[in-house]
Amino acid sequence: MNISIDLTLSPLQDDYEKHVIDFIKVLRDSEFTVLENPLSTQIYGDYNSLMPFLAEAIKNSFENQDICVLTMKVVKTDRSDYEPNF
Repeated sequence: MNISIDLTLSPLQDDYEKHVIDFIKVLRDSEFTVLENPLSTQIYGDYNSLMPFLAEAIKNSFENQDICVLTMKVVKTDRSDYEPNF
């Protein structure tokens, strides 16, 4: 089953940019489709492959920060080819 995940990483510390960039680089280096915008990052792939990858990536990111919030929305479909029609 293919899924789409929207991620927003919000480190609550002064050097937040470094942590966000490091997290996005890990996502980019994966086998999954990754799209970015100024507010969030989307990653697309097979549920059984993507979820264990994300669990490890999130854990590693959290271990390098004092306090962090991660907002994650999961959609049960691959929306990577979405084009607005307005």
